[in-house]
Amino acid sequence: MYVCLCHGVTDRDIREAVENGVNSMRQLGKELGVGRQCGRCACTAREILRETKTSDYLAMANMLAQPA
Repeated sequence: MYVCLCHGVTDRDIREAVENGVNSMRQLGKELGVGRQCGRCACTAREILRETKTSDYLAMANMLAQPA
């Protein structure tokens, strides 16, 4: 799904950026241009960023909780 029409950024682009170390809207704006033009995408982008960071954290916690 397209999140930022001004820069052609999709939800997959945002998730990939988070997986590559982006962890704030400021960094997302610098990397992908999200929220830098008209700003209509900022709320949706922020939600995807938060959701992806949370799922990454939970996946890591579950992995670390597994016995060796």
